[in-house]
Amino acid sequence: MKTCLVELTVYPNTLPLASGYLQAYAQQDPDVARDFEFSIHAVEVGTSLETLVADLLAQEADVYGLSCYLWNMRRMKELLDELVRLRPEAYVILGGPQVMHHAAEYVPPSAGNVLVCNGEGEKPFTAFLREVAGERNFHEVPGVSFWAGDELVTTKQPDRIKDLDEIPSPFAAGVFDGGEYTFAVVETNRGCPYRCSYCYWGAATNDKVHRWELDRVKADLSWISEHGVESIFIADANWGALPRDVELTRHLVECKQRNGYPSMVAIQAAKNRPDRVTEITEILVEGGMLTSQPVSLQTTSPQALEMVQRANIKESTYVELQVKLRDKKISSYTELIWPLPGETLTSYQEGIGKLCASGADAVVSYPQLLLRNTPMYRQQEELGIVTVRVDDPVAEADVVVGTKWVTYEDFKEGSWFYYAVISLYNARAGFYTARLLDRGGVCSYTDFLRRAAEYFKTRTDTEICRFFADSVETLGNYDINNIGKVLHYVLHSHRGEMDLLLEGFLREQGWLDLPGVRAAFELDLLARPYVYRESVVAPSAPLTHLRVMEQDRYTFVAELPREAVALLELPGVPEPAGPGAVRLRVDHVGRRKMPYPKHRSLDYNAGYCQVMMNRMRDIVPSWTVLPAVHHAA
Repeated sequence: MKTCLVELTVYPNTLPLASGYLQAYAQQDPDVARDFEFSIHAVEVGTSLETLVADLLAQEADVYGLSCYLWNMRRMKELLDELVRLRPEAYVILGGPQVMHHAAEYVPPSAGNVLVCNGEGEKPFTAFLREVAGERNFHEVPGVSFWAGDELVTTKQPDRIKDLDEIPSPFAAGVFDGGEYTFAVVETNRGCPYRCSYCYWGAATNDKVHRWELDRVKADLSWISEHGVESIFIADANWGALPRDVELTRHLVECKQRNGYPSMVAIQAAKNRPDRVTEITEILVEGGMLTSQPVSLQTTSPQALEMVQRANIKESTYVELQVKLRDKKISSYTELIWPLPGETLTSYQEGIGKLCASGADAVVSYPQLLLRNTPMYRQQEELGIVTVRVDDPVAEADVVVGTKWVTYEDFKEGSWFYYAVISLYNARAGFYTARLLDRGGVCSYTDFLRRAAEYFKTRTDTEICRFFADSVETLGNYDINNIGKVLHYVLHSHRGEMDLLLEGFLREQGWLDLPGVRAAFELDLLARPYVYRESVVAPSAPLTHLRVMEQDRYTFVAELPREAVALLELPGVPEPAGPGAVRLRVDHVGRRKMPYPKHRSLDYNAGYCQVMMNRMRDIVPSWTVLPAVHHAA
């Protein structure tokens, strides 16, 4: 009999890890190995329904296994309906967080051949295959739901797999041999000790972390490196929580040095291990791997932290980590979620202002998604949660747009505020101006960004602000590439428009005539990074306090007044004698930037830009003090 495992992935050429586990575990059962042959169909989620149906029908499989997540669920449901209609004799099993315990929503009572797995998939999937090849009594399959006539049957959940080495390595088993992969998800353990109410990760396990044997993990990482996988995501809930994670990181770097791959690594950092996580990130950076350290605060509001059962994770831990990373010149980004229960518009805005004042590299604010099977999902009425489903042809994402603490209008205000954060702080368009105003007691970061958001609302005659307005109204920031598009506009395609927007905002506030503000503004014009490796261009706004003396392909040589130089906080810059200016070279080459790929789509380029926002230290310019030039009297 033929079994086809189906994954619809966000990124092209993604290694299908979940399907690999299911196949490797099932094939160690001698009856299943004898009775079934396996194939895996893993393609991008944007693949048309017609193509998917044609490809899967061509498999002529007796069993289809569909991996379901919120980012592919709408397309998966369409695919399921077509398989039931066109292959009624085939069996289908659905698994994944989006469908667990929601069989009635996705499976009609007439589809008696369709089952839903309600937890960890390896044991139920193998038992299901044994029944398909045998008596087909699905009451004997643990942890599933299915229709028996008009009755929805749900069987008893099996225990979690505590000895993960019961699951053979799909890498060693040859499951992935012959595939071409550029991105891979890796697990070295399963479980999470935290119980954050918005997150399915901990809600699914909330107990002891179980791990695979060390040498087995090393062998899997070696396979990934030897097969030229460009980028990996380590999907452990808390990378760095275990001492062995340092050893595994060193092994990954050794693989990179031996084979050239992988070149990019993303992690979910351990919540309360700043020293170990900093060591891990430093190892990756020194090993030549493009990486950045996430600092997962989610909120700075004590009330919200308590509401989402995250109060046991100390804010001071994150502050300490951020300082260490900055001292080591390692990129980091601080993650928030808007709006969590207990968060107000004011606490959200003030929290971001505090992070900016503390020197965060970048602040990444994700929309709050209501995830199935989480404590928050069960507390919707109690928390006053209001959601809107995103208008997306493939995904099934419910964005939280209101709580007992946040109205829908508050939600939109917070979204406008965050677009000001991305453009002016993260993308550095108003970075030094905001620093000067905050430190001078003229205007705090919070008020600066609030006022900027209000100004942007009045400037929908510009493409940048029109993009902000459309994104707020359509929940465009649900797509993480939306953030990347802001960087593409502000740092590349509409750079001159951003120059004039900032100048207009500062003029309307009456700040440009204050001491030092014009110089800080002009410093921002020269210092704003280029997200691609491209030729620098002269600012669209006139320079009256700074002087550009030379301009090369990637560099400016400029004379800066002392108040502008002080904002840069450069080590070893001599105090200019009297009112004299300091001459500096501004080098925009950056590290690991790619040239602008004109032939690529905006969505493709936005994905790159979003990644680079999280690695801001790789694209910000470097500054070199040049010898003073003495002009003849």
